[in-house]
Amino acid sequence: MARTDRLMRLMDALRRLVPPVTATRLAQETGVSPRQLYRDIATLRAGGALIDGAAGVGYTLTEDPALPPQSFSRLEIEALMLALGGLEEIGDETLTQAGRNAMARIIATLPDAQARHAMHTVMRSWRPVTPRQPPDIDMALLRAACWEEFSVKIGYRDLHDHMTEREIWPLGLSYSPESLMLLAFCRLRNDTRVFHISRITALSRGSESFRPRRVSLLRDFVKRRDRPHPREAGTGPGATP
Repeated sequence: MARTDRLMRLMDALRRLVPPVTATRLAQETGVSPRQLYRDIATLRAGGALIDGAAGVGYTLTEDPALPPQSFSRLEIEALMLALGGLEEIGDETLTQAGRNAMARIIATLPDAQARHAMHTVMRSWRPVTPRQPPDIDMALLRAACWEEFSVKIGYRDLHDHMTEREIWPLGLSYSPESLMLLAFCRLRNDTRVFHISRITALSRGSESFRPRRVSLLRDFVKRRDRPHPREAGTGPGATP
């Protein structure tokens, strides 16, 4: 693991875990040996992070110089925590953990009173949480393809159980309580399509770059979707393949 990534993971652990955090726990969280952990703590301190504690006692991050002070109203804090709780319904643990890490960073920059409020919010979402089955494909690769605008090759089983192989330009992901969908420009159909993630049977990186066409493709899709047309439902632009 690169040194920068390792130090970032250590800072995230110090923000997220209830202090004081033992060196053993921090070493497990960051995937390093205890000896390396002590060196990393010293590196962070040398860089300006105020970390109280010592070996055998545990560590507490008292000030994080990498993050500027922030302030939120009580209602804003409640709204953020409610949104974070909703991530669990998606069924993507990597995404849920990313949300927790982001919230830990936010809380680390709040004044003490607001940080305590974030840890003891009064609003809760009590909807039954039945996370969907995690996708069988590499979601990290798919997200990267959307962000970096490169094509992917997929195997796809359509609603009629027909199997096809195609190269697509992934434009965005859509989460709902019932399904996870991918909006993409299909090179096989030469048009925008909506794919069910659960029906993608294989995924690999393609050879094409569609930068910087993503924004214009999305804009065209929205225009065509909102335009009234007499076609039978499910056959217009963006119809499921």
